[in-house]
This record gives sequence, structure tokens and C-alpha cells, in this order.
Amino acid sequence: MKSIFILTGAGISAESGIQTFRGSDGLWEGHRLEDVASPGGFHRDPTMVYSFYNVRRAKIRDAIPNAAHSALARLERDFPGTVTLVTQNIDDLHERAGSRQVVHMHGEAMKARCLKCQAISLCETTLDETNRCPACGTVGTLRPHIVWFGEIPLFLEEIDHALTQADLFVAIGTSGVVYPAAGFAELAARHGIRTIEINPASTEISPHFDEHLRGPATEKVPAWVDGILSATSV
Repeated sequence: MKSIFILTGAGISAESGIQTFRGSDGLWEGHRLEDVASPGGFHRDPTMVYSFYNVRRAKIRDAIPNAAHSALARLERDFPGTVTLVTQNIDDLHERAGSRQVVHMHGEAMKARCLKCQAISLCETTLDETNRCPACGTVGTLRPHIVWFGEIPLFLEEIDHALTQADLFVAIGTSGVVYPAAGFAELAARHGIRTIEINPASTEISPHFDEHLRGPATEKVPAWVDGILSATSV
């Protein structure tokens, strides 16, 4: 085995205390998704959206990477082949655990994007209408660098290429309801790629996986990584 493609979802960060974006009531931390996670919501009430992501940014800063994040960083470091780590999460816990090449297909909470020049900049504290774009100098044009509903996820061509070239596809902590990521398992299966799902419970896309590791990511991911590295060190 030379290439592993890993997709992580909200479940891996939930064990670090970061709430999943969609609760059982359809709300995101008490807010309707269309109000805080859509271009229309930002246009209608940018102050509320800025405030919402400022709170989330603070929660992310306070969160600590867990054993699953650390295990994936170790896999990237020690696996003799290629490890592609794609995440649906907007936090930076993978990076803080030591992963060096993380593909954030849904954007990053710790960054802002300028609506005028499209430059992406770091934003680790607060963001509002008074911030100035570091690239073009314009005030009031920065928005959270998040892929909202109705927008196209990032790096899709690179993701598609890496996935179809992989020997193994592993989905960790993803609900399997948000596309296009929810279609990755089926795509991998069509290309004859072995697939593993690591999740506490079955999901809508579970039938597309060859193997299921049921349980918390903090338990199952380190054990799986141990097995992979042991097998490749022989």
C-alpha cells in the first residue's frame, strides 16, 4: 500500500469539545443554518454572522487536539507512502496536532477572505466591519473564509485526483450527509479502492465501505494507525 486518503468530519473534533455544525434540531449552536452559514444570511445581517464566527473562533482556540488528531499526524510523519488528509472541519486541530498538509475543503475559521481582492489572510481573533484587508487595504470587505451553503467546496480537482489514485480510503467521524464529501466513499468503491469507515454508528453511506470500525475516534483511530505503521515497518 502506497497511498492513503483520509476524510475527517465533525465527529473527530467533537471529542475535543467542538460542536458539530448541525444539531438534531437542525440548528447550529442555536442559530438557523441559513442565517449564519449562507451568503444570503451574511448579506442580511453581517454583524450577527461576524459575531457567530468570533465566538466559534474563540472556542476553537480553547480546544485541544485529541488522540485521533495526534495519531493522524503520526501517520503522515511515519507512513512510507503518501497520506492525503482532507477535512470538512473549519478548525485547526489537525495542524496543531502536527499534520503539515491538511486540505480544508470547507474553509478555515482562522482565516478571512476579502470580497474585493479575494486575498486570504490569517484571522485568529475577532472579525467585523472595521477590519482592513492586509492585501488591498480596503475596510469592511473581509468575510469568514468558510464555504457556506450554496458555495462550491475548495480544492475539488486536487481532491478528486488524490482520491482516485489512492489504495485506501478512510472516513473518520463524518455523517455522510453533506455532499460532495458524502460521495467520496462511493467514488472510491467504483475505482476498486478499499474503504474503511471509523464512526461510532452507522451512517447513510456505510454500505459503500468494506470495513467498519465502530467506536470513538480517540480510541479507534490510534489503534488503526498503530496497525498500519506496524504492517509497513515489517
